[in-house]
Amino acid sequence: MAEFVKVGTVDEVPEGEMKGWEIHGVLVGVANVFGDYYAFHDCCTHQQYRLTDSFLMGERLTCDWHGASFDLTTGEVKALPATRDLPMFPVEVRDGEIWVAVPSPDEIEMPPE
Repeated sequence: MAEFVKVGTVDEVPEGEMKGWEIHGVLVGVANVFGDYYAFHDCCTHQQYRLTDSFLMGERLTCDWHGASFDLTTGEVKALPATRDLPMFPVEVRDGEIWVAVPSPDEIEMPPE
């Protein structure tokens, strides 16, 4: 079972922006969507590319590499070439700190390189 880990602070992820971390071998992204925080696997499900290096507009995250996009409130694929939803992680804000329930690396299905 994933345990909550402090990844950063709310000051590091202003509204409309994202930031990524590597926690215990897992790429973790956090986005601030209209004041709500969403944590996700920071790797496109189509091919390995860090999504926090991509484009966020509202709740829609679009991968810069091939144009796959995801709804960050659910992880649902919104545009090909991705066909698998984006793994989402539970996130909590505690006294200005962002905490994410980070799974172990073997619980994450990696896309092809």
